[in-house]
Amino acid sequence: MKGTQHIDPHTSLEPNYRSGSSAAREVELISRIAAGDRKAFEELYGLYHRRLARFLTRLTKRYDVAEEVINDTFYIVWRKAGDFRGDSQPSTWILGIAYRKARNAFRSSSRILLVENPEAPPPPLTSDESIRSEELRDWLVQGLGQLPLEQRLAVQLCYELGYSCEEISTIMGCPVNTVKTRLFHARAKLQKLLPALGGTAPRNDGDRESSEGK
Repeated sequence: MKGTQHIDPHTSLEPNYRSGSSAAREVELISRIAAGDRKAFEELYGLYHRRLARFLTRLTKRYDVAEEVINDTFYIVWRKAGDFRGDSQPSTWILGIAYRKARNAFRSSSRILLVENPEAPPPPLTSDESIRSEELRDWLVQGLGQLPLEQRLAVQLCYELGYSCEEISTIMGCPVNTVKTRLFHARAKLQKLLPALGGTAPRNDGDRESSEGK
């Protein structure tokens, strides 16, 4: 089996792995893995380690937990490669396995929290644009950490990895409408959470009318 790679949370975006040529190559690799080809397994592992690491390290600060999920995922890929029939894209099949492993690992442990102390106030906003962007991203990460697990996973699959609602429904094993509902509620909660994380409360209609009357 392939040795564990070190997770770098600052890795750049990976190339387009969902193109037709990439998918065809991955189908070939999975077929070879089903026949016990370890070199094909190592190649597929290398193709997916970075994207899975990016996905998982947005959900937990514990890189050892992320590596555990990745290795568990590829243990299943090695054992179940012969079950892949091409009914979905290889990336959807592999992410489906990773999703189930992540969900089980996160539900059985409190290690999933992105925010060690969600009650702690965020640092003050600075005028430097690059630092400000980083702070806004930190607030988004804190906001995601306060969403229910299924909503957080749906958001990451949609906005971090770019999967469609139809693909996410396959990965998560639920109806498309359930995916859309999770994303809807996640966006609504983030809209309420982010102003508070930034140190400002969202204005309601009464506040707006009062300020306009001054």
